[in-house]
Amino acid sequence: MPRIVMKFGGTSMAGSERIRHVAGLVRARAERGDQVAVVVSAMAGETDRLIQFCREAASVYDPREYDVVVASGEQVTSGLLAITLQGMGLNARSYMGWQLPIRASGHAAGLIEGIDVAVLERVFDEQGIAIIPGFQGVAADGSLATLGRGGSDTSAVAIAAAMKADRCDIYTDVDGVYTTDPRIVPRARKLDIVTYEEMLELASVGAKVLQTRSVGLAMRYNLPLQVLSSFEDRPGTLIVREDALKDYAMERQLITGIAHDKSEARITLTGLPEAPGAAAAIFGALAQGGINYDMIAQGSPTDLTFTIPAAALAQAADILEKAQEAIGYVELATDTDICKVSIVGVGIRSDPALAAKMFATLAERKIEILAIATSEIKVSVLIPQDYTELAVRVLHTAFGLDAEDAA
Repeated sequence: MPRIVMKFGGTSMAGSERIRHVAGLVRARAERGDQVAVVVSAMAGETDRLIQFCREAASVYDPREYDVVVASGEQVTSGLLAITLQGMGLNARSYMGWQLPIRASGHAAGLIEGIDVAVLERVFDEQGIAIIPGFQGVAADGSLATLGRGGSDTSAVAIAAAMKADRCDIYTDVDGVYTTDPRIVPRARKLDIVTYEEMLELASVGAKVLQTRSVGLAMRYNLPLQVLSSFEDRPGTLIVREDALKDYAMERQLITGIAHDKSEARITLTGLPEAPGAAAAIFGALAQGGINYDMIAQGSPTDLTFTIPAAALAQAADILEKAQEAIGYVELATDTDICKVSIVGVGIRSDPALAAKMFATLAERKIEILAIATSEIKVSVLIPQDYTELAVRVLHTAFGLDAEDAA
Protein backbone atom coordinates (compact mmCIF):
# COMPACT_ATOMS: atom_id res chain seq x y z
CA MET A 1 0.00 0.00 0.00
CA PRO A 2 1.66 3.26 -1.11
CA ARG A 3 2.49 5.86 1.50
CA ILE A 4 2.24 9.45 0.34
CA VAL A 5 2.80 12.80 2.02
CA MET A 6 0.78 15.60 0.44
CA LYS A 7 1.93 19.13 1.24
CA PHE A 8 -0.22 22.17 0.42
CA GLY A 9 1.15 25.71 0.34
CA GLY A 10 -0.41 28.97 1.44
CA THR A 11 -2.22 29.77 -1.80
CA SER A 12 -3.76 26.29 -1.76
CA MET A 13 -5.13 26.90 1.75
CA ALA A 14 -6.29 30.52 1.23
CA GLY A 15 -9.90 30.37 2.41
CA SER A 16 -12.72 27.89 2.91
CA GLU A 17 -13.36 27.25 -0.78
CA ARG A 18 -9.76 26.34 -1.48
CA ILE A 19 -9.56 24.19 1.64
CA ARG A 20 -12.61 22.25 0.38
CA HIS A 21 -10.82 21.79 -2.94
CA VAL A 22 -7.72 20.50 -1.12
CA ALA A 23 -9.93 18.13 0.88
CA GLY A 24 -11.23 16.73 -2.40
CA LEU A 25 -7.66 16.04 -3.57
CA VAL A 26 -6.85 14.30 -0.29
CA ARG A 27 -10.04 12.24 -0.42
CA ALA A 28 -9.27 11.12 -3.98
CA ARG A 29 -5.84 9.94 -2.89
CA ALA A 30 -7.21 8.12 0.16
CA GLU A 31 -9.91 6.44 -1.93
CA ARG A 32 -7.17 4.88 -4.07
CA GLY A 33 -6.13 2.98 -0.96
CA ASP A 34 -3.00 5.04 -0.22
CA GLN A 35 -1.86 5.80 3.32
CA VAL A 36 -1.90 9.59 3.45
CA ALA A 37 -0.37 12.21 5.71
CA VAL A 38 -1.00 15.85 4.86
CA VAL A 39 1.21 18.83 5.75
CA VAL A 40 -0.25 22.32 5.42
CA SER A 41 1.03 25.88 5.37
CA ALA A 42 -0.78 28.87 6.80
CA MET A 43 -3.16 30.77 4.53
CA ALA A 44 -1.34 32.97 2.02
CA GLY A 45 -0.10 36.14 3.73
CA GLU A 46 -1.00 34.98 7.24
CA THR A 47 2.55 34.37 8.48
CA ASP A 48 3.63 37.84 7.31
CA ARG A 49 0.65 39.31 9.17
CA LEU A 50 1.58 37.47 12.37
CA ILE A 51 5.24 38.51 12.10
CA GLN A 52 4.13 42.14 11.75
CA PHE A 53 2.10 41.81 14.95
CA CYS A 54 5.28 40.68 16.75
CA ARG A 55 7.19 43.67 15.41
CA GLU A 56 4.45 46.02 16.52
CA ALA A 57 4.40 44.49 19.99
CA ALA A 58 8.14 45.05 20.56
CA SER A 59 11.20 45.93 18.50
CA VAL A 60 13.10 43.09 20.19
CA TYR A 61 11.05 40.04 21.11
CA ASP A 62 11.53 36.67 22.76
CA PRO A 63 11.99 34.00 20.02
CA ARG A 64 10.00 31.54 22.14
CA GLU A 65 6.94 33.80 22.16
CA TYR A 66 7.48 34.71 18.50
CA ASP A 67 7.16 31.01 17.68
CA VAL A 68 3.90 30.77 19.64
CA VAL A 69 2.44 33.57 17.53
CA VAL A 70 3.66 32.68 14.04
CA ALA A 71 2.95 28.94 14.32
CA SER A 72 -0.75 29.64 14.84
CA GLY A 73 -1.42 30.08 11.11
CA GLU A 74 -0.63 26.45 10.31
CA GLN A 75 -2.63 25.26 13.30
CA VAL A 76 -5.71 27.01 11.92
CA THR A 77 -5.44 25.46 8.45
CA SER A 78 -4.69 21.97 9.78
CA GLY A 79 -7.78 22.08 11.98
CA LEU A 80 -9.98 23.45 9.20
CA LEU A 81 -8.82 20.79 6.75
CA ALA A 82 -9.46 18.04 9.31
CA ILE A 83 -12.96 19.38 9.95
CA THR A 84 -13.66 19.55 6.22
CA LEU A 85 -12.49 15.98 5.66
CA GLN A 86 -14.55 14.75 8.60
CA GLY A 87 -17.55 16.43 6.98
CA MET A 88 -16.87 14.27 3.92
CA GLY A 89 -17.09 11.17 6.10
CA LEU A 90 -13.35 10.54 6.35
CA ASN A 91 -11.39 9.55 9.44
CA ALA A 92 -9.15 12.63 9.61
CA ARG A 93 -7.53 14.34 12.55
CA SER A 94 -4.95 17.09 13.02
CA TYR A 95 -1.77 16.54 15.03
CA MET A 96 0.41 19.41 16.22
CA GLY A 97 4.17 19.14 16.00
CA TRP A 98 4.44 18.43 19.73
CA GLN A 99 1.92 15.59 19.50
CA LEU A 100 4.03 13.39 17.22
CA PRO A 101 6.54 14.86 18.26
CA ILE A 102 8.71 16.66 15.71
CA ARG A 103 11.81 17.53 17.74
CA ALA A 104 13.45 20.85 16.83
CA SER A 105 16.83 22.26 17.82
CA GLY A 106 15.61 25.70 18.88
CA HIS A 107 13.40 28.68 18.21
CA ALA A 108 12.62 30.90 15.17
CA ALA A 109 14.74 28.87 12.72
CA GLY A 110 15.23 25.51 14.35
CA LEU A 111 16.49 22.37 12.66
CA ILE A 112 14.57 19.09 12.77
CA GLU A 113 16.41 16.67 15.04
CA GLY A 114 14.02 13.74 14.82
CA ILE A 115 10.42 12.64 14.32
CA ASP A 116 8.54 9.94 16.18
CA VAL A 117 6.18 8.22 13.73
CA ALA A 118 4.38 5.94 16.21
CA VAL A 119 1.31 8.20 16.16
CA LEU A 120 1.24 8.13 12.35
CA GLU A 121 1.55 4.35 12.32
CA ARG A 122 -1.52 4.11 14.56
CA VAL A 123 -3.41 6.47 12.26
CA PHE A 124 -2.58 4.33 9.23
CA ASP A 125 -3.55 1.14 11.09
CA GLU A 126 -6.97 2.73 11.61
CA GLN A 127 -7.25 3.78 7.93
CA GLY A 128 -7.05 7.39 9.04
CA ILE A 129 -5.60 10.58 7.56
CA ALA A 130 -3.17 12.67 9.62
CA ILE A 131 -3.18 16.44 9.07
CA ILE A 132 0.01 18.08 10.35
CA PRO A 133 0.80 21.81 10.51
CA GLY A 134 4.06 22.53 8.73
CA PHE A 135 6.78 24.82 10.00
CA GLN A 136 6.54 23.71 13.64
CA GLY A 137 8.00 21.28 16.11
CA VAL A 138 8.84 21.12 19.80
CA ALA A 139 12.04 22.26 21.53
CA ALA A 140 13.88 20.26 24.18
CA ASP A 141 12.12 22.15 26.97
CA GLY A 142 8.70 21.25 25.57
CA SER A 143 7.98 24.68 24.12
CA LEU A 144 6.66 25.15 20.61
CA ALA A 145 9.39 25.85 18.02
CA THR A 146 9.33 26.93 14.38
CA LEU A 147 11.65 25.99 11.54
CA GLY A 148 12.18 29.29 9.72
CA ARG A 149 10.43 30.74 6.66
CA GLY A 150 9.54 28.09 4.10
CA GLY A 151 9.79 25.44 6.80
CA SER A 152 6.58 23.68 5.78
CA ASP A 153 8.30 22.11 2.77
CA THR A 154 11.03 20.87 5.09
CA SER A 155 8.41 19.52 7.52
CA ALA A 156 6.74 17.57 4.74
CA VAL A 157 9.96 16.01 3.45
CA ALA A 158 11.18 15.15 6.96
CA ILE A 159 7.87 13.49 7.85
CA ALA A 160 7.89 11.56 4.56
CA ALA A 161 11.45 10.37 5.20
CA ALA A 162 10.65 9.36 8.80
CA MET A 163 7.57 7.34 7.82
CA LYS A 164 9.41 5.84 4.81
CA ALA A 165 6.90 7.25 2.34
CA ASP A 166 7.06 6.31 -1.31
CA ARG A 167 6.91 9.97 -2.36
CA CYS A 168 6.28 13.49 -1.12
CA ASP A 169 3.95 15.57 -3.31
CA ILE A 170 4.31 19.35 -3.00
CA TYR A 171 1.17 21.13 -4.20
CA THR A 172 1.62 24.79 -5.14
CA ASP A 173 0.13 27.49 -7.37
CA VAL A 174 2.32 26.33 -10.29
CA ASP A 175 2.13 23.01 -12.09
CA GLY A 176 5.78 22.07 -11.92
CA VAL A 177 9.35 23.25 -12.40
CA TYR A 178 9.97 25.23 -15.58
CA THR A 179 13.10 25.86 -17.61
CA THR A 180 12.84 29.47 -16.47
CA ASP A 181 10.28 31.97 -15.19
CA PRO A 182 7.34 31.81 -17.66
CA ARG A 183 6.50 35.42 -16.84
CA ILE A 184 9.78 36.43 -18.50
CA VAL A 185 9.91 33.74 -21.18
CA PRO A 186 6.43 32.63 -22.33
CA ARG A 187 8.12 29.82 -24.28
CA ALA A 188 9.51 28.26 -21.08
CA ARG A 189 8.87 24.52 -20.84
CA LYS A 190 7.72 22.51 -17.86
CA LEU A 191 10.26 19.84 -16.95
CA ASP A 192 9.03 16.28 -16.49
CA ILE A 193 11.97 15.32 -14.30
CA VAL A 194 15.02 16.96 -12.72
CA THR A 195 17.74 15.74 -10.39
CA TYR A 196 18.10 16.70 -6.75
CA GLU A 197 21.37 18.45 -7.61
CA GLU A 198 19.78 20.50 -10.37
CA MET A 199 16.83 21.46 -8.18
CA LEU A 200 19.15 22.46 -5.35
CA GLU A 201 21.10 24.72 -7.69
CA LEU A 202 17.97 26.18 -9.27
CA ALA A 203 16.50 26.88 -5.83
CA SER A 204 19.73 28.44 -4.57
CA VAL A 205 19.97 30.88 -7.50
CA GLY A 206 16.45 32.19 -7.60
CA ALA A 207 13.91 29.51 -8.55
CA LYS A 208 11.17 29.81 -5.91
CA VAL A 209 9.27 26.55 -6.43
CA LEU A 210 10.88 24.64 -3.55
CA GLN A 211 12.83 25.56 -0.46
CA THR A 212 16.51 24.57 -0.64
CA ARG A 213 16.46 22.81 2.75
CA SER A 214 13.63 20.53 1.67
CA VAL A 215 15.41 19.46 -1.53
CA GLY A 216 18.63 18.76 0.36
CA LEU A 217 16.74 16.63 2.87
CA ALA A 218 14.99 14.67 0.11
CA MET A 219 18.35 14.07 -1.56
CA ARG A 220 19.86 12.83 1.70
CA TYR A 221 17.10 10.24 2.15
CA ASN A 222 16.64 9.49 -1.56
CA LEU A 223 12.98 10.48 -1.29
CA PRO A 224 11.26 11.23 -4.61
CA LEU A 225 9.59 14.65 -4.69
CA GLN A 226 6.85 15.75 -7.03
CA VAL A 227 5.76 19.34 -7.66
CA LEU A 228 2.10 19.60 -8.65
CA SER A 229 -0.56 22.27 -9.05
CA SER A 230 -3.37 22.43 -6.52
CA PHE A 231 -5.60 24.00 -9.16
CA GLU A 232 -4.96 22.03 -12.36
CA ASP A 233 -5.21 18.28 -12.87
CA ARG A 234 -2.08 17.77 -14.94
CA PRO A 235 1.29 16.03 -14.54
CA GLY A 236 3.91 17.83 -12.46
CA THR A 237 7.69 17.61 -12.15
CA LEU A 238 9.41 14.65 -10.50
CA ILE A 239 12.66 15.27 -8.60
CA VAL A 240 14.91 12.23 -8.24
CA ARG A 241 18.54 11.13 -8.02
CA GLU A 242 20.66 11.35 -11.15
CA ASP A 243 20.86 7.63 -11.88
CA ALA A 244 17.07 7.58 -12.25
CA LEU A 245 17.42 9.73 -15.39
CA LYS A 246 18.63 6.90 -17.61
CA ASP A 247 15.18 6.43 -19.12
CA TYR A 248 15.03 10.14 -19.98
CA ALA A 249 18.61 10.67 -21.16
CA MET A 250 17.78 10.83 -24.87
CA GLU A 251 15.28 13.65 -24.28
CA ARG A 252 17.18 15.84 -21.82
CA GLN A 253 19.06 19.00 -22.67
CA LEU A 254 22.59 19.59 -21.35
CA ILE A 255 21.23 22.70 -19.64
CA THR A 256 18.11 22.15 -17.54
CA GLY A 257 17.13 25.71 -16.74
CA ILE A 258 17.93 29.39 -16.44
CA ALA A 259 17.41 31.08 -13.06
CA HIS A 260 17.72 34.67 -11.93
CA ASP A 261 17.91 36.35 -8.55
CA LYS A 262 17.46 40.08 -7.93
CA SER A 263 17.72 39.79 -4.16
CA GLU A 264 21.50 40.29 -3.95
CA ALA A 265 23.58 43.41 -3.36
CA ARG A 266 27.15 44.18 -4.38
CA ILE A 267 29.86 45.59 -2.13
CA THR A 268 33.12 46.92 -3.56
CA LEU A 269 36.11 47.74 -1.39
CA THR A 270 38.89 49.78 -2.99
CA GLY A 271 42.35 50.73 -1.80
CA LEU A 272 42.99 47.47 0.00
CA PRO A 273 46.52 46.78 1.21
CA GLU A 274 48.49 44.47 -1.08
CA ALA A 275 49.77 42.45 1.86
CA PRO A 276 48.22 38.99 2.46
CA GLY A 277 45.26 38.80 4.85
CA ALA A 278 42.88 41.44 3.50
CA ALA A 279 40.30 38.89 2.27
CA ALA A 280 40.52 36.99 5.55
CA ALA A 281 39.83 40.19 7.49
CA ILE A 282 36.85 41.11 5.28
CA PHE A 283 35.10 37.76 5.23
CA GLY A 284 36.02 36.94 8.81
CA ALA A 285 34.22 40.09 9.97
CA LEU A 286 31.16 39.23 7.89
CA ALA A 287 31.14 35.65 9.16
CA GLN A 288 31.18 36.85 12.76
CA GLY A 289 28.10 38.91 11.90
CA GLY A 290 26.37 35.85 10.43
CA ILE A 291 26.34 37.28 6.89
CA ASN A 292 26.71 34.95 3.93
CA TYR A 293 28.61 36.11 0.86
CA ASP A 294 28.40 34.67 -2.61
CA MET A 295 30.12 35.83 -5.79
CA ILE A 296 33.62 37.29 -5.49
CA ALA A 297 35.58 39.22 -8.12
CA GLN A 298 38.96 40.93 -7.77
CA GLY A 299 39.54 43.64 -10.36
CA SER A 300 43.05 44.41 -9.10
CA PRO A 301 45.18 43.47 -6.09
CA THR A 302 43.70 46.43 -4.20
CA ASP A 303 40.02 46.14 -5.25
CA LEU A 304 37.57 43.43 -4.20
CA THR A 305 33.90 42.99 -5.11
CA PHE A 306 31.48 40.45 -3.65
CA THR A 307 27.75 39.90 -3.27
CA ILE A 308 25.56 39.36 -0.21
CA PRO A 309 21.80 39.11 0.36
CA ALA A 310 20.31 42.57 -0.21
CA ALA A 311 18.40 42.28 3.06
CA ALA A 312 21.73 42.15 4.91
CA LEU A 313 23.34 45.09 3.10
CA ALA A 314 22.90 47.69 5.85
CA GLN A 315 24.24 45.30 8.49
CA ALA A 316 27.20 44.27 6.31
CA ALA A 317 28.13 47.87 5.51
CA ASP A 318 28.01 48.73 9.20
CA ILE A 319 30.28 45.80 10.08
CA LEU A 320 32.82 46.69 7.40
CA GLU A 321 32.81 50.39 8.26
CA LYS A 322 33.55 49.58 11.90
CA ALA A 323 36.36 47.26 10.76
CA GLN A 324 37.81 49.72 8.20
CA GLU A 325 41.00 50.35 10.15
CA ALA A 326 41.64 46.65 10.73
CA ILE A 327 40.93 45.75 7.08
CA GLY A 328 42.75 48.75 5.64
CA TYR A 329 40.49 49.68 2.72
CA VAL A 330 40.06 53.25 1.50
CA GLU A 331 36.50 53.30 0.16
CA LEU A 332 33.35 51.17 0.39
CA ALA A 333 30.70 51.31 -2.34
CA THR A 334 27.39 49.43 -2.54
CA ASP A 335 24.99 48.62 -5.38
CA THR A 336 21.58 46.93 -5.41
CA ASP A 337 20.87 47.39 -9.14
CA ILE A 338 22.30 43.99 -9.99
CA CYS A 339 21.02 40.51 -10.78
CA LYS A 340 22.52 37.04 -10.69
CA VAL A 341 21.68 34.95 -13.77
CA SER A 342 22.58 31.26 -13.81
CA ILE A 343 22.57 28.29 -16.15
CA VAL A 344 22.03 24.93 -14.43
CA GLY A 345 22.43 21.41 -15.79
CA VAL A 346 24.31 18.17 -15.28
CA GLY A 347 25.87 18.70 -18.74
CA ILE A 348 28.14 21.41 -17.31
CA ARG A 349 30.12 18.66 -15.58
CA SER A 350 31.50 17.33 -18.84
CA ASP A 351 31.22 20.18 -21.34
CA PRO A 352 33.27 23.36 -20.68
CA ALA A 353 31.92 24.83 -23.92
CA LEU A 354 28.61 25.51 -22.17
CA ALA A 355 30.09 28.23 -19.97
CA ALA A 356 31.87 29.73 -22.98
CA LYS A 357 28.57 29.76 -24.86
CA MET A 358 26.91 31.60 -21.98
CA PHE A 359 29.58 34.31 -21.97
CA ALA A 360 29.51 34.66 -25.74
CA THR A 361 25.70 34.93 -25.83
CA LEU A 362 25.74 37.75 -23.30
CA ALA A 363 28.62 39.49 -25.08
CA GLU A 364 26.67 39.47 -28.36
CA ARG A 365 23.98 41.53 -26.60
CA LYS A 366 26.59 43.74 -24.96
CA ILE A 367 25.53 42.65 -21.46
CA GLU A 368 28.36 43.39 -19.03
CA ILE A 369 29.47 40.59 -16.71
CA LEU A 370 30.40 41.99 -13.30
CA ALA A 371 31.36 38.72 -11.60
CA ILE A 372 31.37 34.98 -12.26
CA ALA A 373 30.82 31.98 -9.98
CA THR A 374 30.72 28.29 -10.85
CA SER A 375 29.90 24.95 -9.31
CA GLU A 376 29.92 21.45 -10.77
CA ILE A 377 26.57 21.90 -12.53
CA LYS A 378 26.03 25.68 -12.44
CA VAL A 379 27.53 28.83 -13.93
CA SER A 380 26.35 32.17 -12.52
CA VAL A 381 27.09 35.70 -13.71
CA LEU A 382 26.37 39.02 -12.08
CA ILE A 383 24.94 41.61 -14.48
CA PRO A 384 23.28 45.04 -14.28
CA GLN A 385 19.66 44.53 -13.20
CA ASP A 386 18.23 46.42 -16.19
CA TYR A 387 19.43 43.58 -18.45
CA THR A 388 17.85 40.75 -16.45
CA GLU A 389 14.95 39.88 -18.75
CA LEU A 390 17.05 40.21 -21.90
CA ALA A 391 19.75 37.94 -20.47
CA VAL A 392 17.25 35.28 -19.38
CA ARG A 393 15.49 35.30 -22.77
CA VAL A 394 18.62 35.11 -24.93
CA LEU A 395 20.19 32.37 -22.79
CA HIS A 396 16.97 30.38 -22.79
CA THR A 397 16.94 30.46 -26.59
CA ALA A 398 20.70 29.90 -26.98
CA PHE A 399 20.55 26.67 -25.00
CA GLY A 400 17.55 25.30 -26.91
CA LEU A 401 15.06 25.49 -24.05
CA ASP A 402 12.22 27.31 -25.85
CA ALA A 403 9.05 25.22 -26.19
CA GLU A 404 8.44 24.47 -29.85
CA ASP A 405 4.66 24.51 -29.53
CA ALA A 406 4.45 27.78 -27.54
CA ALA A 407 2.72 30.76 -29.03
